[in-house]
Amino acid sequence: MDTILVAGGAGFIGSHLCRALSDAGHRVICLDNLQTARPSNLKLLEDLPNFTFVEADIVNALPASVTDAPNLTRIYNCACAASPPQYQADPEHTMLTNVVGTNHLLRLAEKTGARFLLTSTSEVYGDPEVHPQVEGYRGWVSCTGPRACYDEGKRAAEAMTFDFARMSRAEVRVARIFNTYGPHMHPDDGRVVSNLICQALTGRDITVHGDGTQTRSFCYVSDMVRGLMALMESDIDGTEPVNIGNPDEFTINELLDMVLELVPNAGKVVNTPLPQDDPRRRRPDISRARDVLDWSPRVPLSEGLPMTAEWFAEEVGAEMSVREAAE
Repeated sequence: MDTILVAGGAGFIGSHLCRALSDAGHRVICLDNLQTARPSNLKLLEDLPNFTFVEADIVNALPASVTDAPNLTRIYNCACAASPPQYQADPEHTMLTNVVGTNHLLRLAEKTGARFLLTSTSEVYGDPEVHPQVEGYRGWVSCTGPRACYDEGKRAAEAMTFDFARMSRAEVRVARIFNTYGPHMHPDDGRVVSNLICQALTGRDITVHGDGTQTRSFCYVSDMVRGLMALMESDIDGTEPVNIGNPDEFTINELLDMVLELVPNAGKVVNTPLPQDDPRRRRPDISRARDVLDWSPRVPLSEGLPMTAEWFAEEVGAEMSVREAAE
């Protein structure tokens, strides 16, 4: 049985990935410092067969339980807070996670011969001047603003990963992840889907940054995990990134309307200032993923959002289910 390491495996996407890999028959090591991960995510994984949790931070030297793992064949780097409030809370650690942590994992891949996948981000495109975003677009990113610890950290992680590939030190894959949502998100992680749903369910004011005309593209987590696994197992040479996301584009106001249809007794909507460097438009061009991975998303927002809202309703203890509220 081969061993797969998932750094950041107790996080939102990482925990779904751990389960999918275990279901596929692999031995899984979940490495996480639990700084932003939800303990409940980890608890759901502990009973999986051939699953091991290691509490450690990839900024530090990797523990022997990871470096000496038998038959390590794959390394997924999903480690790093992905929501602005979380990664801005400790920007130094965010940058170090992306740069120093990625270096530690790449060196482990070099030592063991394991294939390495970096989960990068659509944030490398910044506030894009090219729409939709193709992998060849170099982005328009502020290197001095409050989001730079994450945006520039991921860009540096990509540069290091591709350098390892060019020097034949490791076999690599790079995924540029676009907005992802679904069950097991943190209710207070500050991202727009969780914000709108949880505020609506709990009767709080619903905050919309700016005028709500900015756009995002939302990928359901099962589609994202399927895309990451397809990229990891693909035969591409690994020297180019691949966008993984849902190309359906929605304004934040359109997303809000969908949430209010699910939770009609929500509180009032309050517009707040747009955060600094917040992208105005975001939509992936997934032509490369379609061509080289034969991958495209299957779950539209109209299906994924109700499933996510129902999960949040249980999580936050809403008095009625989303379906009951919508009837």
